[in-house]
Amino acid sequence: MSEQELVAKAAWLYHVAGLNQESTARRLGITRARVNKMLSDARESGLVSISINQADVGLLPVEEALKAEYGLDFCICTPALGLSADEDGDLSQKFAFRAVGTAAAAHLRVVLAESTHPVIGTGWGRTIEQMTLQLAGVRAPHARFISLMGSLTANSAYNPFEVVHSLARSTGGQGFFLPVPFIADSAEDRQVLLSQRSVQRALDIARTTTVAYVSVGELTEDSLLRQQEMITREELNALRALGAVGDTNGIFFDREGRPVDHELSHRTIAMPLVDLKQASIVALVAGLPKVNAAQALLRSGLCRGLIIDGDTALQLHQLQASRGA
Repeated sequence: MSEQELVAKAAWLYHVAGLNQESTARRLGITRARVNKMLSDARESGLVSISINQADVGLLPVEEALKAEYGLDFCICTPALGLSADEDGDLSQKFAFRAVGTAAAAHLRVVLAESTHPVIGTGWGRTIEQMTLQLAGVRAPHARFISLMGSLTANSAYNPFEVVHSLARSTGGQGFFLPVPFIADSAEDRQVLLSQRSVQRALDIARTTTVAYVSVGELTEDSLLRQQEMITREELNALRALGAVGDTNGIFFDREGRPVDHELSHRTIAMPLVDLKQASIVALVAGLPKVNAAQALLRSGLCRGLIIDGDTALQLHQLQASRGA
């Protein structure tokens, strides 16, 4: 029996058959410590995904308040842990990515089950990566997945190509992507890349998107854009000097959700969210450092849905309440 088969069997015995870790270990002839690690690996890899009834997690009043404030069709909050960025930033961030990714996967399952020919648009990042990992056991050969931004980025775990490939592979659907970098070297290079037939075909598919899942980035040194060295420190500082507080899919925006006109804006290759008028754009917000960027994006009025971790949702609600006071 291969290691992968052993992990799958341990996960089945524990999660489906209901055996405890000791009984699972005895059945497989391995140690309990090894079973514990296998179960953890199964969750990390997406072999096992966990679904929780969101109606029972206690943040319904906050969800309703955020829906009303930002004119959303729906808002899903994951449970709040009461963690702060100062107390344990790394722990709270990891939990937020996984929690929002899990909730987004649950939402996507419903979309795939209820739609005849869904076209699912995606961005990139750690939250969307978690969404793909939590989508185990879903078959949707009728679905099409399309990246809404240039798919050739440095990190293979987070880039749009891997996201689309993973979603298509998991569901049996079709995957399409923009075969160009996310940020071109110059505005002239961007125009040349956009003129390619393969890019135009991908954009035509993107324009038929029915549901788009986009993550929100904060403009700090800890942001994924800086960690992946996709923008320089000088560019980050210049964006902030112009009032930018966040980004999504190549759009840098200020506190009111208005696009900021920076040189980078003329080099990014992505489907503008304003061109997805027929789609339901769902913002995925994971982690307290993203609260200001999330508030700004929601003020733009582009999003129809919000999936957010509970701690950030509470802070976002407080920010909005203090603004209206």
